[in-house]
Amino acid sequence: MRLIAPNRLIGLLLAATIFLADQLLKAFLLGPLRLREVETIELLPFFDLRFTQNFGVSLGMLTATSMEMRWLLVAFTALIALVVLVWLLRERAMADIGALALVLGGALGNIRDRYLYGFVVDYADFHIGSFRPFLIFNLADAAITIGVVIILARSFFLREKQPEPDRDPNPDDAEQSPAET
Repeated sequence: MRLIAPNRLIGLLLAATIFLADQLLKAFLLGPLRLREVETIELLPFFDLRFTQNFGVSLGMLTATSMEMRWLLVAFTALIALVVLVWLLRERAMADIGALALVLGGALGNIRDRYLYGFVVDYADFHIGSFRPFLIFNLADAAITIGVVIILARSFFLREKQPEPDRDPNPDDAEQSPAET
């Protein structure tokens, strides 16, 4: 029997923590704070809690307008979460594992919402006056976004350099081949 490497286990625990934190926060907002009934709780001049039903995925794309589309979206996002899980279990670098864990935990939180309610519960409304630089989001969305940004940044800026082939440091001093003479 093969045990899970410690850094991968940490990644799985991080994913579980993100999932639980997301679900507990949503339960608190919908339960004791009754955000669904009050719709908006103003916290700061630039941040409100605003109950929103998100029937789509990122940026409102792939909106589920029927029961069949809802379940297809659940299946599609579950498949993506499975791919992320397999990727996490194959990774070695802790930074990559951590980023994938953020994506996985967030995805699982949103999948559970869609399964239970038919939509994802969004509530975080950052704004500057009436200008809203982001759509209303939740903790799971934030975790997914941060994880994806880390993955992209690492892939663009920390690429492994390919070893250069052995070359003569001064090609002018190299012997000429008989064909060149």
